[in-house]
Amino acid sequence: MRDVYVLGAASTAFAKLPDASFKDLTREAYLGVLEDAGLEAGSDIDNAWFGNCGMGTFGQRNIRGQVCFTPLVRDGLFPERVPIINVEGGCATASMAFHGAWKDVLSGQAELSLAIGVEKTYVPDAADKTLEIFEGGIDQLDPADWHAYYAKAGAASGKPFKPNAGGGTVFMDTYAMQAAYHMKRYGTTERQIAIAASKNHHHGSMNPKAQYRFEVSVDEALQDRLVSWPLTRSMCAPIGDGAAAALLCSADFLKAQPEAVRDRAVKVRASTLSGGKYRDLDEPGLSRIAADKAYRLADLRPDEIEIAEVHDATSFCEIYQSEMLRFCPEGDGGAYMESGATALGGSRPVNLSGGLVSKGHPVGATGLSMIAELMLQLRGEAGPRQAAGLNGDGVPRIALAENGGGVIGFDEAACSVIILER
Repeated sequence: MRDVYVLGAASTAFAKLPDASFKDLTREAYLGVLEDAGLEAGSDIDNAWFGNCGMGTFGQRNIRGQVCFTPLVRDGLFPERVPIINVEGGCATASMAFHGAWKDVLSGQAELSLAIGVEKTYVPDAADKTLEIFEGGIDQLDPADWHAYYAKAGAASGKPFKPNAGGGTVFMDTYAMQAAYHMKRYGTTERQIAIAASKNHHHGSMNPKAQYRFEVSVDEALQDRLVSWPLTRSMCAPIGDGAAAALLCSADFLKAQPEAVRDRAVKVRASTLSGGKYRDLDEPGLSRIAADKAYRLADLRPDEIEIAEVHDATSFCEIYQSEMLRFCPEGDGGAYMESGATALGGSRPVNLSGGLVSKGHPVGATGLSMIAELMLQLRGEAGPRQAAGLNGDGVPRIALAENGGGVIGFDEAACSVIILER
């Protein structure tokens, strides 16, 4: 197997963009990644992986990537006859596209492969369409299975399962039950969850591409409108639109590029996936499995990870994922958050982009937006939210992205962990 490099990565701004079409967002992310990679055209691209979850709600249920790239082919910006593989994995969709492109290059099937994720979840005056997009992330064939699981989990957590009681999706209720169980078992507090939210809103206030670019204090996060106890609006990712992309290449392809391009490339040390199940409440989640696989593949220890982007669909998730990724012992996630370790200037900054709660969460684009952020950080190009790293030269060397999608019980349906090295 060969070494694989991220040649370039790019993300659109995340926002509610009712006037931007899927094709508009595709074009912006694609041209952005070409520019970031130092390529004038995409003529050398061998394969493309196109991630999207909700386009079927807008009437395009099949050949989504082919449809969105047709104008780019017509304009001579994307090569003719290149295969486009459509990918869907809930909120982990873009990371699955990355994984496909990584395997293309790793196996020798491609020298240059594109991963792109494009999503629109904001539908003005049609909340039912937004709900339809998200409902696809849970079993609609046998809903009695998860109703029974959540009823039992609600009894164990002390938070009865009452879906949509706060007006959000069922996913916010499942996260809230997990938070309540964690609070009951380990003593995690609402304030610790609010600290995670406030920290990421601070990071997001410095990110020009974040959907929410404002500060939220810990007390404001606690006092915000309740979505599903103990989670308030400030602790939950918003609805929005956007796209992100990455170009992955072989060492041989990289060697042929100008020095300025080679110097900005980042090595992929690992890309792993795991699958969810109806687990016992005390059993570690699937991100533990994906992370351990990634550490083995990269031959790295958890304490060697300097910065991370994790899937904080709610701010409790960052507490939980800090434990699953072995950044701290199980049950210590709340105290770890409270210590300041994951804040800018802390020992291991997490979600310097603002995370999903501030940067935004257009589901099919989220995983690649994490890669775009980590590329900025590893290159030392993140501006006021730049992490210092541990190697003495002011820039991190090792970064991790964790991205989960869909729901099976208290697990996501799928989880990706990617490790990058400058």
